[in-house]
Formats: sequence, structure tokens, C-alpha cells
Amino acid sequence: MRASEKAYPGEIETMKTYSLTTDDGNVISYTDRKRYLWAGALAYPLIALSAFAGFFYTGSELALFLPLAFYYVITPLADILFGNDENNPPEEIVPQLEADQYYRYLAWALIPAYFVVLGISAWFVGTQQLTWLGFVAVAIGGGIFAGTAITLGHELGHKRSALDKLLARIVLAVPAYGHFVIEHNRGHHTQVATPEDPATSRMGETIYRFALREMPGALRRGWRLEQERLERMGKPVLSLENEVLQSWGLTAVINIALIATFGWIMLPFLAIHHFFAWWQLTSANYIEHYGLLRAKRDNGRYEPCQPRHSWNSNHIVSNLLSLHLERHSDHHANPTRSYQALRHFDDAPELPGGYSAMFLLAYVPPLWFKVMDPKVIEWADGDLDRVNVLSGKRESIESTYMQQLAVALTPSPL
Repeated sequence: MRASEKAYPGEIETMKTYSLTTDDGNVISYTDRKRYLWAGALAYPLIALSAFAGFFYTGSELALFLPLAFYYVITPLADILFGNDENNPPEEIVPQLEADQYYRYLAWALIPAYFVVLGISAWFVGTQQLTWLGFVAVAIGGGIFAGTAITLGHELGHKRSALDKLLARIVLAVPAYGHFVIEHNRGHHTQVATPEDPATSRMGETIYRFALREMPGALRRGWRLEQERLERMGKPVLSLENEVLQSWGLTAVINIALIATFGWIMLPFLAIHHFFAWWQLTSANYIEHYGLLRAKRDNGRYEPCQPRHSWNSNHIVSNLLSLHLERHSDHHANPTRSYQALRHFDDAPELPGGYSAMFLLAYVPPLWFKVMDPKVIEWADGDLDRVNVLSGKRESIESTYMQQLAVALTPSPL
């Protein structure tokens, strides 16, 4: 087995080719053409900081909206411009990809960026004379970036390494979402695409109604799961062993330090900042499994989670920025698989846009339903019994999509 660098004439080495020779003498090779493009995930902290540079350069608070424009305008447009990537690494090469520490170090490099951006944002708000609009722009922009800290915590928290799990708890302290790893790994991954999961949205459910169920439901489930773990160990829930409290404790230290340093203006700033970080996760949870349902077997258990139980997206730019979060179908089927090795599946349902674009669509429920409900019906082959439908919405859905359902259920002529 060997791995070799592949350089191109006149260029800096920007790719790496992995290869191995099988027992029968065949050579299998794979080049990760996005190897160094994964560093694009660092764009978010750079954009967050460039907004402040733009403010000082222009004197205009409009520069403070740059993170919002980057996330909700530039990223969706870049997804359209650069298109999709359905390329998969050969399974024989995946062990080499997983063992390449470059990808791990890149994820680690993002961790301090979240603390730096929060600190500079707090300093900016605490020392500059801003209108309420500029203040809110900084808080929301910082919150959106902090929401991607949950994405990083998601990647690290799924690893088997105790260090990666610890780093996940540390980075989740920035958005004050320390219960996420426990809730996500042991709760969401167990109940995903079922009516029992508060982090799975139902067909006919708006994102706003979903948020009222998902946010408190995830918190309660995360705390309960950690309490149960500690009880099995014979430990009290209020102890240093509590991994949720470890992350929350770091959050408390950070927030108290910011308030002590920059004053009470930090209270509304942190409230808005943290809420919009949570809202980013809620937005992702809403679109990732909308309407999808795992079949329940005769023994009362649900079928194993398959790629078809998560909405997938192969858009190049937003996947680079999110460490392949949008290849969600493979992630749920294979939770410990690292971001660089996640695959596209032909039978996985596809979102029509990257996450940023789909978030915007979800914020306007009539448009979301118009685009996504027909896709859910198509996914279920027109059988609403195979769809996770919001209670009380079935009749209106049947009425709205009667023709599509009738066509889907009409037997094909012999």
C-alpha cells in the first residue's frame, strides 16, 4: 500500500493521490481534488472579521451585513455557479483518507477561530458607537458564524477519539449548545426520521412550529440521556463527570468574562448571538429529514437508518464551507465516517439547493411546501402512510396533492 503526492507542472502541489495495489496486482488510485479547498471552511471567520475591517475603512454600518450577505446571497449563488460534485472515493482508499491527519488538523484549526471571532465581536460591540441596526447586524452575523461551530462540534463529536470528543464540547461552548453531542449522537441518530424525534421535521410543519418543538425537545433529551449515563455509572447528575455541564460551564466562564470586560451591553448581544447560532442548527435539522419516515417493523422497531432517510445535497461550495455536512445521507447511515470520505448515493433524496438557499426557502413556509411537499410524495411513491406527516395535516395534504397522489398510486398497465 502506498500514497504519493501528485504535482502538476508550474503549480504548487494542491492535490494528493492515494493508491494501493490489490492482491491480484490491480492498482486503485484516488485523487482528492478538493484536498486544500476544504480550507474554505475558514472563510466564515475571515468574513466575520472582514466586516469589522470594512466598517473602519468605509465608516458605514452596511459593512457589518457582509456575513449575512455572504451566507444567504453569495454562497447560494456560488453553489449555482460551481454546481454539484457526485464523486466518491473508492472504498478501498477510504482507510487512507481516514488516516490522513491533514483533514483532522484542518478541523482542529477552526476551533480557536470561533473564540477569536466571538471575542473581537464582543470588543467591537462594547467599544464602538453603533445604531441598534448595526448592533443587531453584528450579533446576528456572529451568531450565524457561531452556528457553524455546532457543525464542527458535530464532526468532532462523532469521532471515537476522546480528544476529538473533548474538543467538540469545547467548541460548543461558543454558541452555548453544550448538550448537542449527547443529544445528537445518542438521541437524534437513534430516533431520526421517526415521529418520536424532536429533531425531525414533519410534512406540513413550518420551521417556526418545528423550532418550538425541536429546541426544548433536544435540550430535554440531551440532559436526560446524560443523566441516565451517569446513573449507570453510579454518579450524580450534578458532577464534574457531566459532559453537558462541562461545556455549559465553559460557556458561563466566557460569557461572564465578556460581561465583566465590556459591560451589560453584552447581555442583549449574547442573547441574540446565541439564539441565531441555535437557529442555524434548527434550520439544518428542519431541512435534513423533512417528511421522511423509517418503516416500523412488526416487532415495533424501526428499520435501520438508510441514505434514503436524509435529504442530501452535493453542492460544491456549501459542502466545502460546512465540511461535507450536506452529504447528510451517508453521515446518518455511517455516523463515524469522516467528512472527507462521505459519499453520494443515487437513491438518496436530493435537495434542490445547498443549505443556505434551502434555509431561506424554509423561512417562507408557502414556498417551502410548494417546492418540497411534491418531492416528499415522490420519495414515498405517493403513499402518505410512508411519510412523517404532521398530525392534523393529512387531509389538507391529500386535498392539495390529490392528482399527484392518484397518479403515483395508479398501477402501470401490463
